[in-house]
Amino acid sequence: MKRTAILLSSGLLFTVATGSLAQGATPFTPGAPGINVPSLAPITTPGAVTPDSAATFGNPRVSSQGSVTRVVFDLPAGVTYALTPTFGGLRLDVQGARVQPAISAKLGASVSEYRAGAGQATLITPYPLAPSDGWRASEATLATGKRVLILELGPGVSGGAGTSVRGQVLTTAPTSAAAQTVLNGPLPGSLPPGDQVSGSVNVPLPAPTLDGSNPAQPSALQGSVPGPARPAALGAPRIGKSPGQTRVVLDLPPGSAYRIATGAVGLTITLTGVSAAPQQATGVSPELRGWTYAPTAQGAAITLSTAGRTTDRSGWRAQLLPPASGDLSRLVLDLSPALADRTPLTASQRAVQAVAPQFAARPTALLALSTSLVKPRVVIDPGHGGKDPGAVGTVVEKQVTLDVALRVRDLLSAAGVDVVLTRDSDRELHPVKNTDLQMRAAMGTPGTALFVSIHVNALDASAALRGYGIETWWNPNHARSSALAALLQTQMVQQTGAFDKGLKNTQSLSVLRNSRVPAALVEIGFASHPVDGQNLQDSNYLDRVALGIAQGIREALVSGVTADGASAEATPTAAKR
Repeated sequence: MKRTAILLSSGLLFTVATGSLAQGATPFTPGAPGINVPSLAPITTPGAVTPDSAATFGNPRVSSQGSVTRVVFDLPAGVTYALTPTFGGLRLDVQGARVQPAISAKLGASVSEYRAGAGQATLITPYPLAPSDGWRASEATLATGKRVLILELGPGVSGGAGTSVRGQVLTTAPTSAAAQTVLNGPLPGSLPPGDQVSGSVNVPLPAPTLDGSNPAQPSALQGSVPGPARPAALGAPRIGKSPGQTRVVLDLPPGSAYRIATGAVGLTITLTGVSAAPQQATGVSPELRGWTYAPTAQGAAITLSTAGRTTDRSGWRAQLLPPASGDLSRLVLDLSPALADRTPLTASQRAVQAVAPQFAARPTALLALSTSLVKPRVVIDPGHGGKDPGAVGTVVEKQVTLDVALRVRDLLSAAGVDVVLTRDSDRELHPVKNTDLQMRAAMGTPGTALFVSIHVNALDASAALRGYGIETWWNPNHARSSALAALLQTQMVQQTGAFDKGLKNTQSLSVLRNSRVPAALVEIGFASHPVDGQNLQDSNYLDRVALGIAQGIREALVSGVTADGASAEATPTAAKR
């Protein structure tokens, strides 16, 4: 365990202790060195209190062990507060006490920054919070009689606000220019509730609906605002920012229409039923390099220059929302290169074309005369497991890899493939990590056609926004490993629309180099990225990842990218089955 002293701008010096935290353990031990938290008495319900006009709120006491960070605030008499879990962290709006201004660096593994002032304190996290996931809150009365608010944050924490919490719990952050400045920095105009990116985790926008099959939602690529036409001048876009994502809101009058085109430089929105003066802005955010308004004969053309390429299925998301007040509807566009396709697969898509049986390999020609056709065998390795969680961020790697592996198994088994899992539950193969990896790779032996290991990526919190998308690794353990990796990468990107990080082979990986058959390791997303982490939490996205892996494996089997190079579809007898 190591301890780090951190000085807040308010002048408070406190110590953060880091180390491992056993499940169910508390990161606070009364009297433990380096942790300034008094012993907790049983929770009581104090009577009425009288507000103290000189009361202050802030100066939290903090402890962090493993991935769980605990933050404790004193609650002065008469103070009231509201908690809002957001896309970027946990926000506290305080009344009845002055919030002491402070900005600090990282407060442990799960609080990347602390900001306070103007009636608000925000614990910024490297992953988005849901109403009951990623955080937990409770109140207690100390032996000294002081009332405290205890907040625990971590990707594996759940529960939200406990029964002891007497503050409000909001699904959308309250709006005020000062509050927005504290959370997101200065914005060019305030966003009403529902437009704020900070509340988007509670009002998720669906992925683009390309076929317009849902009559309740227009297509993301085109639509119109209900009501009789009332042409109006288009105001400047309202911008909301959160880690890894930028939201653009356009206010559209009744009768107007929009059409969105994607491309290498971003999005172009063609509007009718509006007028617009030429204007532009640059350097808006990491996801939005700039925007431009250009008047047209029918209305206006808006260009949103993004950090990466957009396609009809990735890099953005859009929805037309009804008016919050008045009669202007809101075209809301979320921009992030990590946004992937999270629409559900259709029934026809949830299947992999059958793979024909192959001749079993025999050591002698005599035995080959009596050989029989068998299902091709593939080993699927869900990375980590048991006491080894792997990457911990928005998701826990060992859980996601097993989930995806089981989906791949079901798809391939239905297609006539003999699938062997290195693990089918939350366990490791051996308590010693190197031995565990060697045992997994040892399952890729002759008689097995392919070996595929499934993993989740992660970066340190300081670099979390730089990592998103899918990549596939291969080692020169077998002449056909690179071909297998290429097929897997192509199919996963095609099915998910995720950012393509390409093929990697610059590191020697134990499960690959020790396998004796064509082998590849897929990294299906980044648990550390706030947007990519949401992809990994989404069942539809995991379905698409699993389908991509299964399709890549099938292509490898039928095209001869196997241990013996035999193609099942090239076998005349097998092709008839």
